[in-house]
Amino acid sequence: MILDPHAKRLLDMLGAAAGGGAEPTLAQRRQAFANLMRLSGRAPAIAQVEDVAMPGPGGTLPLRLYRPAAVGTLPALVFFHGGGLVAGSLETHDAMVRTLAAEAGCAVVAVGYRLAPEHRFPAAFEDCATALRRVAEHAARLGLDPHRVGVAGDSVGGGLAAAVALAARDGGGPRLALQVLLYPVLDQSRETASRREFARGYFLDRETVARDLADCCPPGTDLADPRLSPLRAADLGNLPPAIVVTAGHDPMRDEGEAYADALAAAGVSVVRQPYPGMIHHFLGLGAAIPHAREAWRDLGAAIRRALG
Repeated sequence: MILDPHAKRLLDMLGAAAGGGAEPTLAQRRQAFANLMRLSGRAPAIAQVEDVAMPGPGGTLPLRLYRPAAVGTLPALVFFHGGGLVAGSLETHDAMVRTLAAEAGCAVVAVGYRLAPEHRFPAAFEDCATALRRVAEHAARLGLDPHRVGVAGDSVGGGLAAAVALAARDGGGPRLALQVLLYPVLDQSRETASRREFARGYFLDRETVARDLADCCPPGTDLADPRLSPLRAADLGNLPPAIVVTAGHDPMRDEGEAYADALAAAGVSVVRQPYPGMIHHFLGLGAAIPHAREAWRDLGAAIRRALG
């Protein structure tokens, strides 16, 4: 697989900027991620954006509703952002979520879940599972079709989406129409071949992943818990159809492919969208990686077909 030249140029720039300095503080980690997300590119126009507050396990749970059409009942995706469970926010992913809503032609409800290390596992999962239930309960008020609600997420947000889909199946609902997993983190308990192959120099390095996981998980946490590692779930049957996006030069590539294989083996409908020349998080780097725009169009078309 040949690395996309735009992705290579970005990796070279990021490597030069990182240098050989000391381990970043938490504040620096969050600011660096926010700075990176500015490369998402110009956000498309959206008919309506509304901040919504709902009760959550840790207090008020902030949500942001994006509607590509101001009127009418729309299908919806509840979206969980990436950032290693320690970074990211409604603001960092605003342009990316606007793009998702515009390309997919559906409403998107982004979730501002609690971050580690201030709120450790399973706080993020609990917030995301609660957000899905709240959206389903209030679908009519929000102008959403309760029969066409799905989950979506990028990176660790993709892992959260998969984990929430499992919890919805096992906990009595809501019944989901779709799960959209963008280069998801699906197994925190094992190191795959791609995690070893792309451990350094490919944007998401092994040390950052390990540091974020340590910040998130209290000592003694079972890393095979499906809320952290959906790929380790004993049963993947009766889950909603899935769209799984993977990148060829991504440490998380193998677990995304393995999850798609396991879902298909369990009888779940799976649409695979592999991008061999891409790196982790490429959909959020459209200003630096032009191929991301084509990938967004492909993804939007697949979601439109899945949600009717």
